[in-house]
Amino acid sequence: MMKITKELPGLPIERTLGVISGRWKAVLVYILLDGPKRLCELENQIAGISQKVLIEQLRVLEEHGLVSRQNFVEEPQRVDYVLTPLGMSLKPLLALLYDWGQHHAEELQETEKLLPCEAVVRSAER
Repeated sequence: MMKITKELPGLPIERTLGVISGRWKAVLVYILLDGPKRLCELENQIAGISQKVLIEQLRVLEEHGLVSRQNFVEEPQRVDYVLTPLGMSLKPLLALLYDWGQHHAEELQETEKLLPCEAVVRSAER
């Protein structure tokens, strides 16, 4: 597999930010916390993401050891994306980042600029 990510910083905090930063990575991890998803399910659940970008972000998350692909021998072929134990370990961190983002907006009196999760993440029932 071709390496697509650049080398991560040496400082642990910067390394963490390098792994989870980016437009869609945290959103993808958040959705995959609910369990395995097919590419089309992820694409349908995330408002505004192109398939090209989705695949790129999943590959980066896979390279960082957060996501793995489960291939099923079916017709048509099926691939599920699932969080690894390392990816699942981000759950409390994402909750803290969410809370801190809310707190930051409150401190700066910018809560009207915050979007609900539903603005980006559609329900899986669609």
